[in-house]
Amino acid sequence: MINSNHLQTTVPLYIQIAESLLEQIVTGKLSPDERLPSERELSKKLNVSRVTLRAALRVLDNKGLLIRRPGDGTYIASPKIERQAAKLVPFTEGMRKRGYQVSAKIIILEQRLAAVSVAGKLNIPVSSSIYYCQRLRLINQEPVALEQFSMPVYRFPNLESHDLENRSFYEIAESEYGITIRQAQQSLEAVVATEFEAALLGIEPGAPLMLERRLAFDPDDQPVEYGHDLYRGDHFRFITEVAPLE
Repeated sequence: MINSNHLQTTVPLYIQIAESLLEQIVTGKLSPDERLPSERELSKKLNVSRVTLRAALRVLDNKGLLIRRPGDGTYIASPKIERQAAKLVPFTEGMRKRGYQVSAKIIILEQRLAAVSVAGKLNIPVSSSIYYCQRLRLINQEPVALEQFSMPVYRFPNLESHDLENRSFYEIAESEYGITIRQAQQSLEAVVATEFEAALLGIEPGAPLMLERRLAFDPDDQPVEYGHDLYRGDHFRFITEVAPLE
């Protein structure tokens, strides 16, 4: 199943093994949900120490390519979910189109006074009333993302009366308030999970996350929502379309 032939000698052995396994995952020689041999079997097959093998598996584990099931073994993870980085696609809509069962759990939904940073983003006076929402997103009942977003109360009065656990905020904004989200400025950066975030997402502290910062605008180019969402690195891949050189 696993072939260690033709490994190069210009990089550390554990990296060579990790790259060999990665190639087999990408090409389908190792299939999603396939169980790897035990550490003893695999290290013997590759003729490396178990310490070297563990280092190689750790590389793949950090990339979200393995699933460790205590008492059962190590399995190849399912392919990551792709999210368009250059398009404004609501989470609920995008995941349902892919056939996933999408749900949410409200962690916090409350009114606050806008701090300087948030007020500046939303173009409102400091200490204006805003709604702050922290929402855990689940796919097939598994937590995969933690959303945190703010919006002016004057534009979304009585927001708490709407079902933010089963409806998209963008859909509520349009159907209930007549506010269409026309575009957004977004940025992405890699971060690691804090203990609080890890507990909510069901992962280990320090696990990789992708942070998406977002400032959304209405058709009049007025900011209506400022958010920063955390996506599990073992579940998502962000892609974008690149224009050819002119």
